[in-house]
Amino acid sequence: MATSTSISLSSRPRLKGVVFDMDGTLTIPVIDFPAMYRAVLGHDEYLAVKSKNPSGIDILHHIESWSPDKQRRAYEVIADFEKQGLDRLQIMPGAAELCGFLDSMNIRRGLITRNVKDAVDLFHERFGVKFSPALSREYRPYKPDPAPLLHICSTWEVQSNEVMMIGDSLKDDVACGKRAGAFTCLLDETGRYDAPEYANVEHQPDYKVSSLVEVQSLLERDFQLTS
Repeated sequence: MATSTSISLSSRPRLKGVVFDMDGTLTIPVIDFPAMYRAVLGHDEYLAVKSKNPSGIDILHHIESWSPDKQRRAYEVIADFEKQGLDRLQIMPGAAELCGFLDSMNIRRGLITRNVKDAVDLFHERFGVKFSPALSREYRPYKPDPAPLLHICSTWEVQSNEVMMIGDSLKDDVACGKRAGAFTCLLDETGRYDAPEYANVEHQPDYKVSSLVEVQSLLERDFQLTS
């Protein structure tokens, strides 16, 4: 976790890129995920799956073993919830300012989301902040597999330990980052991850913040920022 101890510049790790999650990180959370999971799984199965997954339900992986017809119906439900979310899309406070800071330091910006490409395109168009590469659900395998983050590192020609993954999910974003060998920062606006059930999950973040506004200061304090 982040500490206030000052670290000499020469001993700080280099940071050459930051990769963001989108929903709940770059954008304000608008999708009611528990309602979506119930609609896909049914109430009883939702409760059973939730009890076995303390860090959260991975709905996309869960439905991969279903029959094609059942899987198609599940994707239709998910797509409907996501479309409703697009209609209310808002950028997260501090996101534009953080991206401006990264640009000023020539730090690359990438994006990995389990949402669809249309949502990424709308985000880019509506807010005028672009990420490259921007990997959506069409890129397989999804988070928490490290493959999308490693693909971005390869594209940038940097090492994974020169990159930070920022997201609001322990099970997707932090796990993806840690498995890839990157630094990780968990955005926890409400303090939900302080709950006891998250204390012993496998992948813990290197940093935790309650707002993207806090990220710039921790990057300046703990890293050598370089392109």
